[in-house]
Amino acid sequence: MARIGLVLGAGGVVGHAFHAGVLRALEDASGWEPRTADVVVGTSAGSVVGALLRAGRDAETVAQGVKGEPPDPLPSRAPGRGGRFPRMASPGTFVRAALPTFPLRVVRPGALAAAALPAGRVSTELIAAGIRPLYGQWPAQPLWVCAVRLDTGRRVVFGRDGSPPEVEVADAVAASCAIPSFFEPVTIDGVRYVDGGAHSPTNADLLAGRDLDLDLVIVSSPMSVAGNRLRPSFDLPARRISRLYLGREVARLRRRGTPVVAFQPTPADLAVMGLNAMDPSRRAAVTEQARESARRRLERPVTGGQPTQPASDSLRSMA
Repeated sequence: MARIGLVLGAGGVVGHAFHAGVLRALEDASGWEPRTADVVVGTSAGSVVGALLRAGRDAETVAQGVKGEPPDPLPSRAPGRGGRFPRMASPGTFVRAALPTFPLRVVRPGALAAAALPAGRVSTELIAAGIRPLYGQWPAQPLWVCAVRLDTGRRVVFGRDGSPPEVEVADAVAASCAIPSFFEPVTIDGVRYVDGGAHSPTNADLLAGRDLDLDLVIVSSPMSVAGNRLRPSFDLPARRISRLYLGREVARLRRRGTPVVAFQPTPADLAVMGLNAMDPSRRAAVTEQARESARRRLERPVTGGQPTQPASDSLRSMA
């Protein structure tokens, strides 16, 4: 039986809907069930979807849940702030990153921004409440949830060997979803965490380990962009940066000999997704559009390694 890794990136409410469409297309085209992936890496919105899959939800159930009404009144924008000079969320991290050290200690720009921005005010309990009833303990099948320690700016992978012990899935997912300056940082055992997207929107490099021995990695990346011929937009620079991060991670996987199929928003997808990643009114339309775009993507061959047949045929042979 082939071993398949699934990477679900960050992207807010709209990114959750994008994942739902991609997963539905994967199951429709190949018969492969995303919930059976050998390892799932989830970041922010992707951690929510990953937790749903590991709880036994199939792609159709995830998609139907997205199309329904939001379970809680999640705000589409961060609340206003009082005071003229809001405090940094973690000034110590910002200062330490600016000081020369030996050996050289590099903090990613996103993590540095998370430390410099004021802490958010929206509680992540809105997210955790939907996950908590699904789990009594961490799932037996690997679920790796990415967050960033606010005091160090370093990535933490909950559910992987060496991660903080005794962490509930709901708390890990909430930490992974704590968008800097929007959601409150999540405190676990006295340590504050923010969105794993502050390190990388996808964190696909986690699957490059030799011990995993994966036959295929599938990536759903709502925050990047497919292709280069795009009309200018306010979010395009950020999407190109996300695409750069993903490209480096995919290159590392392919150097290990692992084929990768990556799903990134097309121009048609972006037209439906809009500029506000937290807009719940777009969820149903984004799911349907992402499903159609992913179906077309599956008709193209896997690149960067074997197999070279269409991706849907490759998945069907592995399922």
